[in-house]
Amino acid sequence: MRDRLREHARGERGDLTGPNPVDRGKKGSKIHLITERTGLPLSIGISAANTHDSQGLEPLVRGTLPIRSRRGPRRRRPAKLHGDKGYDYDHLRRWLHSRNITPRIARRGIESSQKLGRHRWTVERTVAWLSGCRRLHRRYERKAEHFLAFAGIAAALICYRRLSR
Repeated sequence: MRDRLREHARGERGDLTGPNPVDRGKKGSKIHLITERTGLPLSIGISAANTHDSQGLEPLVRGTLPIRSRRGPRRRRPAKLHGDKGYDYDHLRRWLHSRNITPRIARRGIESSQKLGRHRWTVERTVAWLSGCRRLHRRYERKAEHFLAFAGIAAALICYRRLSR
């Protein structure tokens, strides 16, 4: 997954930074993640700040590992995927349907995103947990591989803390 993400969002210099459209053009990165219902991170990735959110969906879904459970067969992919209006593209919906994943994405201009509030807060909470790690709050690393490695370590720590309770 890291190789695909690197190839997907690589800049001219080989790093995953770009001018942030909302922060006066400063260079920055975005953290993309897929969580399960309770907020445990399943897949994590980074991209340049000036890339659209929808471009990070396919590498994240491909990078989701099989989920082992005590009951039933091992799940290879999520059954449903909730997303906000930034992921409302026909090619993404077709791609998710081809992988037998039901997309629950609000349509732009048609549906309000208030129904997603019930599901979106878990992702926002997980992002807040990741932001609690000082190393991820501000990007200190120059190389994207190092930043992605620290994000993976932080996700593993979040899973360990949640599952140890």
